[in-house]
Amino acid sequence: MISIMKHFTKRDWVATAGAVVLIALSVYLELLMPAYMKDITELLIVPGSEISDLLWAGGKMLLCALASLVVSVLVTVISGFLAANYSFNVRAKLYDAVEGFSMAEINRFSTASLITRSTNDITQVQTIIVFGLMVIVRAPLMAVLAITKIADKSAEWTISAGVAVVLVIIVLAICFLFAHPLFQRIQVLTDNINRITRENLTGIRVVRAYNAEDYQKNKFEQANTDITQNNMKAHRIMSLMMPSMMLIMNGLSLIVYWIGAYLIDGAPLEGKADLFLDMTVFSQYALMVIMAFMMLNMIFIMGPRSIVAAKRINEVIDTKSSIVDGKGVDHTDKTGEIEFRNVSFKYPDAAGYVLKDISFTAHKGETVAIIGSTGCGKSTMINLIPRFYDATEGEVLVDGVNVKEYTLEQLHNKLGYIPQRAVLFSGTVNTNVAMGSNGTEGYTQEDVARAVTIAQAKDVVENYPEGYEHPVAQGGSNLSGGQKQRLCIARAVCRNPEVLIFDDSFSALDYKTDRILRDTLKKETAGTTNIIVAQRIGTIKDADQIIVLDEGRIAAIGKHKELLKTCKIYHEIGLSQLGEEELNNV
Repeated sequence: MISIMKHFTKRDWVATAGAVVLIALSVYLELLMPAYMKDITELLIVPGSEISDLLWAGGKMLLCALASLVVSVLVTVISGFLAANYSFNVRAKLYDAVEGFSMAEINRFSTASLITRSTNDITQVQTIIVFGLMVIVRAPLMAVLAITKIADKSAEWTISAGVAVVLVIIVLAICFLFAHPLFQRIQVLTDNINRITRENLTGIRVVRAYNAEDYQKNKFEQANTDITQNNMKAHRIMSLMMPSMMLIMNGLSLIVYWIGAYLIDGAPLEGKADLFLDMTVFSQYALMVIMAFMMLNMIFIMGPRSIVAAKRINEVIDTKSSIVDGKGVDHTDKTGEIEFRNVSFKYPDAAGYVLKDISFTAHKGETVAIIGSTGCGKSTMINLIPRFYDATEGEVLVDGVNVKEYTLEQLHNKLGYIPQRAVLFSGTVNTNVAMGSNGTEGYTQEDVARAVTIAQAKDVVENYPEGYEHPVAQGGSNLSGGQKQRLCIARAVCRNPEVLIFDDSFSALDYKTDRILRDTLKKETAGTTNIIVAQRIGTIKDADQIIVLDEGRIAAIGKHKELLKTCKIYHEIGLSQLGEEELNNV
């Protein structure tokens, strides 16, 4: 419970304290009822009792029951408030934590696991708060107070109750020890089934195109079978708990009355009535003790899974991002300049370097292109500029300042980033292009229209009946690949950044649109530095600098014509796309 309650706010603690007081009052009221029952029983067996005395004793017992009911309702209301408030706060903390993660932390947890932790795991903990608060406080309190009520009774009765309590504790402990590992595995298997479902939905076109429905179905059924079998094992263990508790409770009742009959039979006539009354009261208090432990049954069923869920939630929240905000930069002497100084990089826990000894400078207004074979480190290289990762060795500088000295907000406000895989969000064309304020109040419709025009998406957008309010589905699934890429380019242009970073962002465009778009960018965003990762020679031939990467190292830097003569790798890439004569005429 400590792992759960660490996220309680001050208001939550006040509400919890109030609930504890109310639960204690409810237990006190319930413990009064056996005493009133004893009074009623005594009035029934004593000759000459008045009906008014019976009604008075019964009325007090009824008032206690009603008061206990009202208090229990209030506790339930408070528990519901605590659970809802807890879920709200923890979801916010989880979201903030994930938003602050670098790509290293995202890859460590996986998307499917983070989704499960933000939904299913929080629901598990919310459930234990709703039902658990009353039980966790009420059960031990009732057990202790009920035991104090019967401790001074017959030794035989007290011993029988003690044995029953020990048996109950043993049953609970055995069930918990065997069920806890299973519930822990269930949460991991929930991650797995979410991952497979997500993969299937995301890649549904590929699955159908390759007639792989049976293959995907078998993967899902295997994951479904694993989680079902673990659930069944866990619940088989937990299913033994209730019958065992009922057996112990009913056995205790039988033993109490058997011992009572033995004691009453051997007692003198004048003491038989007192023993009978004591037996009645003892049996009720003894059953309250067992019932208190039976209430813990609920915690032992839901508790293991909730504890696992809380640990998984805390694991995310307590994880510190490897990318830490710098102190901030008040002023820079340069604008729009990117410099790599002897930069080397390897992924966390990786043995070898992806990039080694990278050095170059992109001055304001220049276009610097990066080309190389697949897997040579092009995307990794530009991901160091916005600090998606930090360089392992060397320095990455923006405007002459190490990127680690900027706050992330300052750094990102200088950059316009277009990812390799076009990413759009559910909303409209306007909300996607005008996403993020770049440190200002936001963008006007004219700003959005200008960016869309530069990105060569004006005809597409204005042909929609809704125009710029055209709905965009999640992931841009209602748009073509080229349309999505152009809107992503428009989003970056709309920021008016110092540096535009294109991570192979022209690949879905036809050659004509590619050429027109680059020409328009050159005219309309003069003074903006462009860093372009590309595979096509035609996209980068006019760049001021072309960096040729080979196995994570710079093989050559120069202009197109120069590299054709001096760089074998660049020449081979060109020949793979164009003929010798066409290549020389590009």
